[in-house]
Amino acid sequence: MFVNRRTAGEQLGEELLDRDVDADIVLAVPRGGLPLGRAVADRLDVPLDIIAAKKLGAPNNPELAIGAAASDGSLYRNDDVIDQLDVSEEYIEEQREWAAETARDKEATYRTGEPPDFDGKRVVIVDDGLATGATAIACIRMAEAAGAEHVVLAVPVGAPESVDEAAQEADEVVVLEEPMRFGAVGRHYEDFSQVSDEEAMAYLDRSQTP
Repeated sequence: MFVNRRTAGEQLGEELLDRDVDADIVLAVPRGGLPLGRAVADRLDVPLDIIAAKKLGAPNNPELAIGAAASDGSLYRNDDVIDQLDVSEEYIEEQREWAAETARDKEATYRTGEPPDFDGKRVVIVDDGLATGATAIACIRMAEAAGAEHVVLAVPVGAPESVDEAAQEADEVVVLEEPMRFGAVGRHYEDFSQVSDEEAMAYLDRSQTP
């Protein structure tokens, strides 16, 4: 059980240092990943930016994820669910375009300057937890497509099967806890209050960190 996102980020930063993870930039998944991302970036003494993805909802059940798309359109598909529901490729493409546009809008909301250049960079992607892993994998694929040299996914807590799947995508996955009975990410925090847009933007500005 973590006290809150900020303290979880501090613990995550310490773990990354202990593992000698070398980074050029930390990328937080907004909004929940930003308090952790700020703590990790400060501990590693590197810049903080964001990377966004959005889940693709199933037909007639938008809460059921059939995949996720990052802001550049990088796609993760949950083929087991897609096959089970017999989801058409046309529907998946429509959802991919919508999800990518939504992710781009989210990045535009929080970022004030130009997006970072990932080419040849050692990137650490940070979120507050890994449930299905869909958005995290879409973000990993985006960083790799943009030319990142080395991609690390770092989370305080993750479902074991999702950690295993993410480990097949990233160069390294750092996770502090892998409870067998995972449930929702929020179950593993004493304080899992929603992060407001104002807080999210403040975390990106080191001088304005809450």
